[in-house]
Amino acid sequence: MPSDGVHAALVDDLIRRRGVVMLIGAPDTGKTTFARRLLREAVAAGRTAAYVDADVDQSTTGPPACVGLHYCSEQGDVADLQRADAVQFVGSITPEGVVLQQVVATAALVNLARDQVDLVVVDTTGVVSGVIGQTLKYHKMELCRPDVVIGLQRGAELDPLVGVLRRFFSADVEVAPIDPDVHPPSPDERSAARTRAFAAAFAEPLQRWRVRPTVFAPTLPAGLDLQRLDGVLVGLQDGSGWCLGLGVLEYDGNALVVITNAGEEMRGLRLGSLAFDSKTFAVHRLRLRDLMFGLD
Repeated sequence: MPSDGVHAALVDDLIRRRGVVMLIGAPDTGKTTFARRLLREAVAAGRTAAYVDADVDQSTTGPPACVGLHYCSEQGDVADLQRADAVQFVGSITPEGVVLQQVVATAALVNLARDQVDLVVVDTTGVVSGVIGQTLKYHKMELCRPDVVIGLQRGAELDPLVGVLRRFFSADVEVAPIDPDVHPPSPDERSAARTRAFAAAFAEPLQRWRVRPTVFAPTLPAGLDLQRLDGVLVGLQDGSGWCLGLGVLEYDGNALVVITNAGEEMRGLRLGSLAFDSKTFAVHRLRLRDLMFGLD
């Protein structure tokens, strides 16, 4: 069934062309709304689809600080985007200091889905300017190899990034206006949404697992005061390169404990770049190098 509205022709064209579609745009330009519409109409047209959610702050699929993958073969799947079929840990809600982790996590999930569905829709963070924004999107293009990039913008904020992508890559890079019906959330609403997502990731029943210093990546330096890791967010890894869920470290006076609801199959822990309060779900950024080498 043909779509209607401001992006009607674009959505219909993308469904027809299939492949990997990457969405870029500043915060609150409607990337996730566009992604939902594209997924919904792709499924209605008989296509199989996958959603790769690389917005590690305002996560739709899986927990914050992670990239999530969700497969869609029917409308019920599109309505249940919060359920992750696979997760990759990044360890931060901003790309600063974790560009490598974000790029690798996104590429791993795109490559997992690419050969299994007709259409892969990649939703990205709102960081699109400056060195960090351009570096992040450049390397995502390099490893994810999208067929089409759709830039949603209000004015000309994407022009420098679009110029870079068109110059260095063969993908079709198209710019579209934002949907006037998109209503951006306030900063308080965005913060509340992140808190709800973290709360869901740490839903009861929680367990406390004592962990050895040898199970971490990166490896803990010899002589590290383990108390320094109290409150650090971690990703629980399954031994096959995939993330099982989130945990938070606690120092109990003798050893480190990880608090999580996803510990049954864990083989190791990846250190994040966030200090995490498991009661309020508030976070603030850490520099792992400073933390592990005793700098304050």
